[in-house]
Amino acid sequence: MYATERQALIERLLGDEGRVAVVELSDRFGVTTETVRRDLDALEQAGALRRVHGGAVALERGSTAEASVSERTALNAGTKQRIAARALDALGDAFRGSLYFDAGTTTAAVAQLLPARLEATLGEAEVVTHSITLAPALAGAERVGLTVVGGRVRGVTAAAVGAAAVRSIQSLRPDIVFIGANGVSAGFGLSTPDPEEAAVKEAIVRAARRVVLVADASKFGQESLVAFAGLDALDVLVTDRAPAGELAEALAAAGVEVWIA
Repeated sequence: MYATERQALIERLLGDEGRVAVVELSDRFGVTTETVRRDLDALEQAGALRRVHGGAVALERGSTAEASVSERTALNAGTKQRIAARALDALGDAFRGSLYFDAGTTTAAVAQLLPARLEATLGEAEVVTHSITLAPALAGAERVGLTVVGGRVRGVTAAAVGAAAVRSIQSLRPDIVFIGANGVSAGFGLSTPDPEEAAVKEAIVRAARRVVLVADASKFGQESLVAFAGLDALDVLVTDRAPAGELAEALAAAGVEVWIA
């Protein structure tokens, strides 16, 4: 395969997934990692991507870039549904306890499936969330008690943020939290673009008895502006594709269970 053909395919992958990894491209194309790095260098010089550790991201995927809830809801909808269904296995049968749902479209997918799961397994859950868009899916649902944490609502994510929200979360001790992240990397851990969102997410993770991260593979290797937890804070990662390379090693070293949906 000629360099121009590889580079065209790399651009197409970036358009579909938002990021590419050197090792994965090397395996895919049957070339050395040095050849892939030269391809990425050429594409960066042409203004087609931005190089990051271990690969490259689309230009709009900077450390502070963040799509709105409405924009993200339609992205990878089928993948999110599979991840959500697998994530609910963390409850087991006849669950009786408390859950916290982080804001986000993947966590929202988990919440939407929760009532049916509880009904099927004869469980009950007391749920807390700071997400304005997630709460309606659970309001009035059978076998679900719902508490909404207040604060200043951030428009991009429709999530309550600020000191009041953080204080409310710090007073909780949920049995299981379902958390989302914009980036999941070996060195930087879990990250998100906004400092106020990061403060809320950090409080959620610290409060939890068990932390379940729901994140599709497009988040692997990404590093947004603000880190809010290390990989060692996680108990389970639920995703659509097994992590590879440095991230896989870091997750294993941290004792994180990886569930593939």
